[in-house]
Amino acid sequence: MTLAERRPVLSVRGLSVRFLMPGGRRIAAVTDAHFDVAAGECLALIGESGCGKSVLASALLGLLPANAQAAGEARIGDLDLLAADERTLARTVRGRLIGLIPQSPAAHLTPVRTVRSHLEETVAALTRTRGRAVVRVAAETAAERAAFPMDHLDRHPHELSGGLAQRAATALALVGDAPLLLADEPTTGLDRDLVDHTVDELRRHVDAGDGEGTRRALLMITHDLTAAERIADRVAVMYAGRIVELTDAETFFGAPGPRHPYSRGLLQALPERAFTAIPGMPPELGDLPDGCAFAPRCERASEACATLPPTAAGTACHHPHVREGIRA
Repeated sequence: MTLAERRPVLSVRGLSVRFLMPGGRRIAAVTDAHFDVAAGECLALIGESGCGKSVLASALLGLLPANAQAAGEARIGDLDLLAADERTLARTVRGRLIGLIPQSPAAHLTPVRTVRSHLEETVAALTRTRGRAVVRVAAETAAERAAFPMDHLDRHPHELSGGLAQRAATALALVGDAPLLLADEPTTGLDRDLVDHTVDELRRHVDAGDGEGTRRALLMITHDLTAAERIADRVAVMYAGRIVELTDAETFFGAPGPRHPYSRGLLQALPERAFTAIPGMPPELGDLPDGCAFAPRCERASEACATLPPTAAGTACHHPHVREGIRA
């Protein structure tokens, strides 16, 4: 069965997030996002910093601030995450349906507690494991699944390297056997070797599945295209709060490449490619144009770009690059 034929673990339709600011000003952080993530699949959500990727993640977890308004649907099974109340999010979603691997994991660990303590508390909260000895063994098993060394379990967060802090965060995310892993910039601050190791470990957890052999889905939010190329099955590109392209990773990173000019610009900015920066700066999310937000930076822009582009074949652009072999 191909990925396209599998039932989605996460299905997002029309997800939008607006922040209400003083004076009635609204900031459109995410606009009309549509995508699915299937079991056994990694979808990499990429884009420049500030494009709305982490806001989208916060919406899925119900962690938006009080001045945010979310609309649309985001379903895991029959549960709409956007409509769920805090009790449901706390007791059913976080840790049990979605395992979060946060950016800068050491900052999310309590500094005065050991890794073992974090794991034991999480095991007790998310599973039916009871009894000090049994919980201790379950915590060690969780650490082993994430390749966290047993001789570091009694260390505090400040005593861990970046790579080990990331493994500790991964171990915590795996405890509840959540069908969806959400990794928010999991390679930030790591050197290249640790980046490769981290994404390889995440891929292993997707392919290995949960404790009952059911494969997980992974939504990885990143601005690291090299990491995305190493792990992703599909790629979603976000610009100024909108997903402007959604395609399979092999096509995106290989031939014929992405169709949206912004996506192609991201690839050409890589040192191993043309190492050419995209001119200009992204627009402020509180002052978006009526039409295509990328038009002021795009060499293919025309008068048509003063209106929002349609989405065709996974690309929202008036002038997408046409792949060889399908030209008129």
